[in-house]
Amino acid sequence: QMRLAESGGGLVQTGDSLRLSCAASGRPFSNYAMGWFRQAPGKEREFVATISRNGRNAWYGDSVKGRFTMSRDNYKNTVDLQMNSLQPEDTGVYYCAAGAYYTNGQSPSHYEYWGQGTQVTVST
Repeated sequence: QMRLAESGGGLVQTGDSLRLSCAASGRPFSNYAMGWFRQAPGKEREFVATISRNGRNAWYGDSVKGRFTMSRDNYKNTVDLQMNSLQPEDTGVYYCAAGAYYTNGQSPSHYEYWGQGTQVTVST
């Protein structure tokens, strides 16, 4: 069982930056592609970003491309999401996820382990 724990969420203003982190434990971290998803109230869980097992490739959802950057550190067993130029539409619970079987997985079904989420709220 892999355990994932997100941190770094908070309340920010439009245009601010925020850096989310996800700490993994319980399984060999580098075996997993990692993803970030977010979910706003009443909406489906939305793909944000994913990164390959070695950290050399990352893919982003259209709504965050150019503003968010995902990275991973396989020595620290962490993944980060640097979020810049935040907008109210970025508000939601952000989830870290791990998937062993897919690369560039953009659906929640591609990931088998999930964190509890961290709230990001961007005020107008």
